[in-house]
Amino acid sequence: MDDTAGTTGTTTASPTAPGASAAPRRGRWIDHWDPEDETFWHDGGKRIARRNLWISVFAEFLGFAVWATWSIVVPQLGAAGFALTVDQQFWLIAVPALVGATLRIPYTFAVPMFGGRNWTIVSALLLLLPTGALAWAVQRPDTSFGVLLVIAMLAGVGGGNFASSMANISFFYPEKEKGKALGLNAAGGNLGTAAVQLAVPLVIVAGAGIALERAGLMMIPFILLAAFLAWRYMDNLTSARADYRSFAAAAKNTHTWVISFIYIGTFGSFIGYSGAFPTLLKSQFPEVTLSIAFLGALVGSLTRPLGGILADKVGGTRVTMASLVLMALGAVGAVQALGSHSYALFLTSFLLLFVATGVGNGSTYRMIPAVFQAGVTTAEARAKARKAAAGCIGIAGAVGAFGGFLIPRGFAASNSLAGSLVPALWAFVGVYLVMAATAWFVYQRRGSAMAAENI
Repeated sequence: MDDTAGTTGTTTASPTAPGASAAPRRGRWIDHWDPEDETFWHDGGKRIARRNLWISVFAEFLGFAVWATWSIVVPQLGAAGFALTVDQQFWLIAVPALVGATLRIPYTFAVPMFGGRNWTIVSALLLLLPTGALAWAVQRPDTSFGVLLVIAMLAGVGGGNFASSMANISFFYPEKEKGKALGLNAAGGNLGTAAVQLAVPLVIVAGAGIALERAGLMMIPFILLAAFLAWRYMDNLTSARADYRSFAAAAKNTHTWVISFIYIGTFGSFIGYSGAFPTLLKSQFPEVTLSIAFLGALVGSLTRPLGGILADKVGGTRVTMASLVLMALGAVGAVQALGSHSYALFLTSFLLLFVATGVGNGSTYRMIPAVFQAGVTTAEARAKARKAAAGCIGIAGAVGAFGGFLIPRGFAASNSLAGSLVPALWAFVGVYLVMAATAWFVYQRRGSAMAAENI
């Protein structure tokens, strides 16, 4: 999921006796974990949680980097001897997002099933498959498109890492510190997209010629390091349990699907534009170096916390609506830039898009607990609402990620049918405005059930 700044809530940690200390057993399992107990937390619990957090951030950072690798490799394939159509290029960009989105929910449940430490090791080592296969394939220009597509699909495992990482870290922290911890975890992961788009153009041209296989090879030492750190320093929590009922409760709630629809526009756009942006630059402005492509993912990652901060002050729906309108304006600016072939306007318009997606990601997730707590008065009802909200976060994170597939395929269809990216951009403008109108109608419209709740 993206990316989130709140608890995943898809699993729960059972409390232990007050004052109990963390007691590890073989395999780095901790049988007693109660972060809500102040004595427990300050007498070592916080230190253990922090240690697990930073290793998780590193592993998730690599997951996002692998997930986004094809976004920066595809524009370079022509120089490596590959002859691919525009449609084929956008397929290679889109399928990692499709697979990553599909894996998010099963990856979430893998943590309580296998243990957070154990699954971090496994999920990190799985990244060796797409990186090794990429390094092999790009050295062979006669590799068929079908094989390339399968290898690009393997990169989707990096997208699944976000969900398992967020679920795991949510168990370690008390409620009052969970938002900050998960915000750091999410931001660290998202930055992996910008990092790989910055590093690959520099690494592949070091020395003579273009060594595109380095895009995969350069990741392998870091992947092995992440697996080693997880094995050596992370912990499993015996008390972590899968909460399938929270998913079921969320799936039955209409608001889950309204928010998921909106999140396709915010997080889905962040992933989709991050994947497509290097190829768009290469195709529309071939005179420009690709080293600038990382800026989009960077500003989108860094502005995510701003969305949460603004949502706290003026309401999540208002910020989300404003973000969607800004995204529409950014897409209109990109249309104008293509018409005048203005690189400066094109870059500015896309940076506006990325900033708006980042802000919208943060504000949309801030809406979720407010929506599910609306009108709740009793302690029992609040507990049920928290669980349903947690399930919504998991579902919305998975559904939203499918936007990373839809946007590149939208560009491909537009190019095939009209020979231009402009129809796709106009379609995106229309979708953003529909999403903004939906948010207003459900949560802000005077007379609606949610209007008085200041969602």
